[in-house]
Amino acid sequence: MPELVEVTCTARLHMGFLDLEGSLGRRFGSIGMALDAPRTRLSLRRAETNRVRGAEQARASRHLDALAAHLRLTDGHDLHIAEAIPEHSGLGSGTQLALAIAAALRRLHGLPLDPLADAETLGRGRRSGIGIGLFRLGGLVVDGGVGRTGAIPPTLARLEVPADWRILLVTDPAHRGLSGSDERAAFAGLAPMPAAVAARLCRHVLMQVLPAVAEDDLAAFGAGMGELQALIGDYFAPVQGGRFTSRRVGAALAELAALGATGIGQSSWGPAGFAFVRGDGAAGELRDHLARSRAAEGLDIQVARALNRGAAIIET
Repeated sequence: MPELVEVTCTARLHMGFLDLEGSLGRRFGSIGMALDAPRTRLSLRRAETNRVRGAEQARASRHLDALAAHLRLTDGHDLHIAEAIPEHSGLGSGTQLALAIAAALRRLHGLPLDPLADAETLGRGRRSGIGIGLFRLGGLVVDGGVGRTGAIPPTLARLEVPADWRILLVTDPAHRGLSGSDERAAFAGLAPMPAAVAARLCRHVLMQVLPAVAEDDLAAFGAGMGELQALIGDYFAPVQGGRFTSRRVGAALAELAALGATGIGQSSWGPAGFAFVRGDGAAGELRDHLARSRAAEGLDIQVARALNRGAAIIET
């Protein structure tokens, strides 16, 4: 068995729920994409007693204790979180951290990986399964929503994202996305989603977004994602203060759209927003233009790529 296990996993875009009406027996359903940054990077080794160092110590300690108890492991562990995806930014920090710790713990003790079981143990994936699917597979995935059993949503589709697509990621450090009891209250406060809206969302995903990724058609992808995000944004607007949690992010994305970016949207509850372009040159120009703009004052702007693989796990 290894002496040290290192796990690196990355942020994801949660690009929308597909059916919050639920009359067909399943609810939610979601589409998401893995990014190459920002990332969570950690290492785990045996120790006499448990020790957690680095970022996200409180949350990481809870995950480590819960998994060790569930797997009946009595050893102590030294867990070092060298990097962490910013929490409450809409980029999937919680699920990625939980699954990374679980993977490291299992590999350290010679146990088979089981992200679905670990997500269930750690309370992840109760509404969306894309974080789990992307941890395993990367790329772009669609999950089938929560059925009558309440099981973690199954991954229905996984596609490779074209290599030269770039994502302009715009975040607002002054805002935090909803989580915990606030998130539950927000879902409870939403009006029922009309079946016609759910039908339009599913149609845009199946007949526009997915084929566009498969055929490397960024224009069609952007149009479909724009429609998807507009419908979802309007539905969630009453509980998040508009289509975008951060008005500053929304204004910055509008400027990017005016300059030719496409597929504009917000990841999960935000505040992270995204826009798509093709190629490093165009992405760099838009990033630099936005950085000089008053609309970007106080915002973080970076260029990311889609990541077409799952988490990296190294044993030494």
